[in-house]
Amino acid sequence: SLPGKVGTQDVQDCWAALQSVLKRGGFDPDRIAVVGGSHGGFLTAHLVAQYPGTFKAAAVRNPVTNIATMSTATDIPDWAMVEGCGLGTYDFGRFLPASGERLATMWSRSPCAHVSKVKTPLLIALGLQDKRVPPSQGFELYYALKAQGVPTRLLCYETENHKLEGPAADADHWVNVALWLEEHMPVRRSPPEPASLTRLQSHGV
Repeated sequence: SLPGKVGTQDVQDCWAALQSVLKRGGFDPDRIAVVGGSHGGFLTAHLVAQYPGTFKAAAVRNPVTNIATMSTATDIPDWAMVEGCGLGTYDFGRFLPASGERLATMWSRSPCAHVSKVKTPLLIALGLQDKRVPPSQGFELYYALKAQGVPTRLLCYETENHKLEGPAADADHWVNVALWLEEHMPVRRSPPEPASLTRLQSHGV
């Protein structure tokens, strides 16, 4: 049921899942983050734009950010057309550029169409050899956020592709994600209990 409904149905599903979890209680609403790669990066970018103020930090890796510009640069143009415009819109027998109307539809379903609403600090990681989701997708989002003054950082891995699976890149990426979340959602540390101070004072410290 998703083809032709990306950017709405899948995003709303994620939002409903989050609301269901939060209703159970025990969570700090000021420490909610979202992280995703590829289509998960697409969802992450949509969530921080469509629900501004909810997420205090976010990170994406090789995200789809503009389906229209991706459609002629990816090794899966069928995905861009079908997910953006619906079943039956792609001719698997031959490649044909999308019409202006379909490009406009793909744009409307993309995170970059909502980027002006983003307030959440966002970390972007890209494999520069990615043929599935070209690095230009991440660059589009990065420069748009920089122009708006939204805190953002770009990590580029020159020899990595879509998976970012090389040991060095994989480790570096996740360490940087952890540091990004800690920077923008610092752990709240409770002050010492008065009883502990009293015990110290009783020993002359």
